[in-house]
Amino acid sequence: MKNDKMKNQYRINEQIRVREVRIVGDSGNMVLPTREALDMARTQGVDLVEISPNANPPVCRLIDYSKFLYQQKKRQKEMKAKQVKVEVKEIRFGPQTDEHDYQFKLKHAKEFLTDGNKVRAYVFFRGRSILFKEQGEVLLLRFANDLEEYGKVEGMPSLEGKKMFLYLAPKKAGVAKKSQQARDREASAQELSDNSRVSRQADEVETPANGGLLANAKISVDALKKLTETEED
Repeated sequence: MKNDKMKNQYRINEQIRVREVRIVGDSGNMVLPTREALDMARTQGVDLVEISPNANPPVCRLIDYSKFLYQQKKRQKEMKAKQVKVEVKEIRFGPQTDEHDYQFKLKHAKEFLTDGNKVRAYVFFRGRSILFKEQGEVLLLRFANDLEEYGKVEGMPSLEGKKMFLYLAPKKAGVAKKSQQARDREASAQELSDNSRVSRQADEVETPANGGLLANAKISVDALKKLTETEED
């Protein structure tokens, strides 16, 4: 069925009824009367295949039609194999996620974006924790800022039911380079992996008065707006 569809896609030999055609090949191209091009194809024992009917004059090749169809089919398979399937990966947070868990999920998000996948990060508010939705927004804004080298924000954090979402799309490979600021952030994150530091951070998260991790987030809505205003690559 597929082969029949491809065969009907091209006109060959006597099906080509225009006055003249442009013959292209390894040796260059030339414009000939169609009848002369047909005689040339018969002499060489091949077919006259119209490959670009909308050109003026139409473009043709002198080639065995079966070989031509095989080449086209092979080319389509190669193009299909090169197509990258973009997936949406989810990252889930709680409104009071501790630093260790945050860095763990940040690492995975970087990997997802580097692989060309989109990221949908969200904060899930369970029960009365919906009262801390501002903290969830700050967390997502910080998350977007920490991923600015890897992805671009597709919209401000939005609350849908008990979940607040943030969407990130990958930047094109080779466009983003790590800035000194990004390297400093990674170095700081590495220091926080020290057991004693993580322990102290956990104590801060458990203390409602100081707000834990989210009270220390140094990011504003204006910072994210700058990310969303960045021109599409």
